[in-house]
Amino acid sequence: MSRPEAETRTVIVEREVGYPPEKIWRALTQPHLIEEWLMKNDFKPVAGHRFKLRKEPKPEVSIVVDCEVLKVEPNKTLSYTWDAFGLESVVTFTLTPTGTGTRLRVEQSGFPPEMRSAYKGARASWPQILAALEQVIKSMDED
Repeated sequence: MSRPEAETRTVIVEREVGYPPEKIWRALTQPHLIEEWLMKNDFKPVAGHRFKLRKEPKPEVSIVVDCEVLKVEPNKTLSYTWDAFGLESVVTFTLTPTGTGTRLRVEQSGFPPEMRSAYKGARASWPQILAALEQVIKSMDED
């Protein structure tokens, strides 16, 4: 049974990034760059493409996130499902050009009330993930 959208919670993190949307888009959609700021993956920026994010923080621990690309608007919007640890959510990146770069917004929606720890974990993790993304974007300048 599906639950009404109003019962779920959403994590939203926004920040101003001093780079154009095209550069941020590359870091969001190229698998070797995604691996640097998020996890190993077999991502393709094609709606309907199913992919996995993988991480092994310790030899005995393996994290696998099953995903499907929902929406691809180059240099504007990227959205995909995020299915892990019993949580089925949607992650959406939105890029909005500004006078000094880009407003980067990430939204992870679909946290049911009983998954309070997953919600808190996402609230704590996304700012760190976006900081890592910014470092990758910055290092792209040095290539």
